[in-house]
Amino acid sequence: MMEGTIVDWSPIRMSHHVRSYAFGARLIPEMLGKKDVPEGIVAETWEISDQKDARATVTSGPFAGQLLHDIVAAYPNEIVGDGWQGPHFPILNKFLDASHPLPVHLHADDEAARRIHGQPNGKTEAWHILYAASDASVLVGIKPGFARDDLRQAFLDRDYDRVMFRYPIAAGDTVYVPGGILHAFGPDTLIFEVQQTSDLGQSVMPTDLHGNLLPEDQWHANIEATLAELKTDYLPKPHAGLDKPESEPGNSLTVGCAGPYFALERWRLTAPHRDPAHPWRCLTLSNVGDPISIAWSGGQETLGRAESVLLPAAIGDVTIAPLAASADLIACYVPDLERDIVAPLRNAGHREDAIRLLGEVAC
Repeated sequence: MMEGTIVDWSPIRMSHHVRSYAFGARLIPEMLGKKDVPEGIVAETWEISDQKDARATVTSGPFAGQLLHDIVAAYPNEIVGDGWQGPHFPILNKFLDASHPLPVHLHADDEAARRIHGQPNGKTEAWHILYAASDASVLVGIKPGFARDDLRQAFLDRDYDRVMFRYPIAAGDTVYVPGGILHAFGPDTLIFEVQQTSDLGQSVMPTDLHGNLLPEDQWHANIEATLAELKTDYLPKPHAGLDKPESEPGNSLTVGCAGPYFALERWRLTAPHRDPAHPWRCLTLSNVGDPISIAWSGGQETLGRAESVLLPAAIGDVTIAPLAASADLIACYVPDLERDIVAPLRNAGHREDAIRLLGEVAC
């Protein structure tokens, strides 16, 4: 389909990408209910991805068989939102199984991505906790008072708690982690992650993502590379989220986090929810509950358990309805922070200091 062609916009489904890192197990298929995954470790499924090494292929509608990257380039206003420009679809969504603790690592921020790696953007991310055992925790941020030499020695000693904060987590929490902030989480944790479209990372661990021991000189070089990108100006903490004003009786829309790159909401529905047209932004939906119905002016379809879909900016009004007693969804988008986050939460009676704790929100 060529640029300029009139399109009857509909939900865009796409292929998912699987990664089998050592920290994973089988929570994604066995607990979440994700189908069409391989045997063995399924550490991550990249649900919506335009990352250069894992670009999704569209599987539905008039663009079936094309890369998400190519249709975004051809229809940026209609898919991402009015006036949008960028090198790729701006957010990446994944399910992640931390049956075992993740490595202690960080991702570049935008400045480091451009200066050090020659990439257009870094990787701010957020984790929404779907399941966590009683001993699960997150390890995030650097405690005050430590010099670079102190940090280096703690990493060589593998004593991360000496210099980092550890917090317990529970299902429903969200943790917003800007680029440059050191972090890890697990064990026995299942999350949904939203992030900038990037796969840049630096680790202080003596092993790689597949559990293989690194040569000592490579480990030491990785520690130095991590220290070069490390930031200490933001201290992430788990957040239970803030409810938006009730849209329909029996439904709740909870903002888990927000910042300049993305916002994440948890939608728990017992009645149909109307999502009015918003041509300035698209919306991704990932289903973490029973099947739902998605209806728009051109049709209706079902989104099953552990499936994800992109609702393009030009789709118009959409109604999401449970097909069983309730629905449980995660919605993500690139927000206008005042219009989409601050104003609705103020109207719901939330204080500005509480809103700021959602992430990088100025109000």
